[in-house]
Amino acid sequence: MTFIPKIAKTLLSAAAIALAAGSTLAATLTVGGKNFTEQLILAELTKQLLESKGYTVDKKDGMGTKIVRAALENGEVDLYWEYTGTSLITFNKVTERLSPEETYNRVKQLDGEKGLVWLAPSAANNTYAYVIRPDNAKTEGMETISDLAKAYNDGKEILMGTTAEFPKRPDGLIGLQEVYGFEAGRANVRPMDLGLAYNALANGDLDTIAAQATDGQIAALKLKALKDDKGFFPNYALTPVVRKEVLDANPDLKGLLEAVSTKLDDATMQRLNSEVDVDKKTIETVAADYLKSLGI
Repeated sequence: MTFIPKIAKTLLSAAAIALAAGSTLAATLTVGGKNFTEQLILAELTKQLLESKGYTVDKKDGMGTKIVRAALENGEVDLYWEYTGTSLITFNKVTERLSPEETYNRVKQLDGEKGLVWLAPSAANNTYAYVIRPDNAKTEGMETISDLAKAYNDGKEILMGTTAEFPKRPDGLIGLQEVYGFEAGRANVRPMDLGLAYNALANGDLDTIAAQATDGQIAALKLKALKDDKGFFPNYALTPVVRKEVLDANPDLKGLLEAVSTKLDDATMQRLNSEVDVDKKTIETVAADYLKSLGI
């Protein structure tokens, strides 16, 4: 039996406690993100913000919606920016029509039961929007999604660009076709990167895009958004979501992230997205400049 002096035992105990505390507090925070411009900007912005406050950050962006959510739930990701409508329908399977405030409160409650904390939401509502270009005879005169549905029901070949996820989502094409009573048909749906879809629409290779309302190209390309006249798409308030155990260990995260979320609105996100997609600035530069504008 090895003899360990009392003072050595004390030091070993202190070291063990420090190690345990370190594993709980997590010296490195993992920030997740999805695989489109807005999410890439927010993941980088969050990384720079937290690093400026002394955190070590491991950024894992470019993931699909279900993958990043699963990573948050299993602890591989500590926080990321999610949309209220996505959590409501895709993750919590709620199909009733709710107001923006009701949507936020419902997902906050339901996800809270899973150990996920929704912080203060932004005013940026990145809901889906069908957009068309102004000089296309096939979509001329369209004002609403009902008009688009009628064109499909009349047998017109309207080529639709979407993200890879949109045709499979209940808050995407599946639900939209059911509510509006049409079927686009597989041959008319072209899943692709959204940036490529905008180019294809501008070049005449597509007739419409299932876009996101805060996309910078909508204004840059002078596109027209069709009115969601049946109110299918829910509110998609952009909000930071953090694992509760991470927030408990790092309570200052709430103030840091809400200092950003409460400043974001549709116009701001459209501008930031446009700086990357239209002006071709780097995501790192756009994120740094925006933080600087906030005085962070």
